[in-house]
Amino acid sequence: MIKVNCLNPIAKVGLNQLGDNYELTDDFNNANVALVRSAAMHDLELPAGLIAVARAGAGVNNIPLDKCAEKGIVVFNTPGANANGVKESVITGMLLAARDVKGGMQWVKENENDENINKTMEKAKSKFAGTEIKGKKLGVIGLGAIGVLVANAGDALGMEVMGCDPFLSVNNALNLSRHVKVVKSNAEIFAECDYISIHVPALKDTIGMINKTSISLMKDGVVVLNFSRDTLVNDEDMIAALESGKVRKYVTDFPNAAIVKAPNVIATPHLGASTEESEDNCAVMAANQIADFVENGNIINSVNYPMCDMGVCNKAGRITICHKNVPNMISQFSGIMAEAGVNISDMINKSKGDFSYTMLDLDSAATEEVADKIAAIDGVIKVRIVK
Repeated sequence: MIKVNCLNPIAKVGLNQLGDNYELTDDFNNANVALVRSAAMHDLELPAGLIAVARAGAGVNNIPLDKCAEKGIVVFNTPGANANGVKESVITGMLLAARDVKGGMQWVKENENDENINKTMEKAKSKFAGTEIKGKKLGVIGLGAIGVLVANAGDALGMEVMGCDPFLSVNNALNLSRHVKVVKSNAEIFAECDYISIHVPALKDTIGMINKTSISLMKDGVVVLNFSRDTLVNDEDMIAALESGKVRKYVTDFPNAAIVKAPNVIATPHLGASTEESEDNCAVMAANQIADFVENGNIINSVNYPMCDMGVCNKAGRITICHKNVPNMISQFSGIMAEAGVNISDMINKSKGDFSYTMLDLDSAATEEVADKIAAIDGVIKVRIVK
């Protein structure tokens, strides 16, 4: 029985994907699998029986990836499952920045006791006039699942859209509207765009990417939208740009004590993916990836181990191995199999940074004796008999 612990509430539609051989447990220390949304895991002691963690969402900064990899714990995320929800939030933020809807609504509330409000509003409304987004230039930094949807939505709304992503995948490129102009550098977006939306992960090279230097390259009166990660924007530099008017509006889904007090900030409390549909999609995707890993050994959408997919095993046995990405590992695995008289009918080996993952399909059932011998090899982290 596979024990599953949910560190956050996970939509039932996702948990229902798991079969009868899975059992929910409230005790993380006894879990084989953990499902998580935003709960911080960095200070948790990882149990010996834990083989996988699935994040029902895209960001994984709440999970100790290296620590998990060192223990052979595969960490999954669900890229794209909440993409539409975030896209709609970005478009909402863009429209709120273009039109002072918030100010107009506040005026109505403040004048709710005015019996002639239908007349006085005609004089007051000029204070809340804005601009249309049609014909404006939208720059999208990062053309992943969310960025592509934002770019396509901007195009559908009549905007002139530019995008930049040095790691643009073939699949995302195929899904991108042909009207979106893909440029080679963020500097081109900074120089030309009226609206700039950021959709990149928080990495060493992206943290603080929106700072006084990059802002200085932008058009006067630019609108910056951040529905990706708070650390991508230098708050001090953004506040200075808002105060000077260089940035007309800053729309963020990550408010903090400093930024919420700055002028012309539109902040929402991390609502980007807070829709029923997004939560259901993430839960279903996370559960399916966990089930495929547990039952078949396949790794799809892992952030600390490479993708490996051999489908459903139709051979007598399958064994999977998490190990260090060092020379001479495969020959040692095959040597142990040969010594045991076990034929390897198919195999796959992939690496990701310092770690590798090997799947072996066998013509006879894998035994604990063989698994123990492989586990004893220097550099092997975890061995699991799938079949």
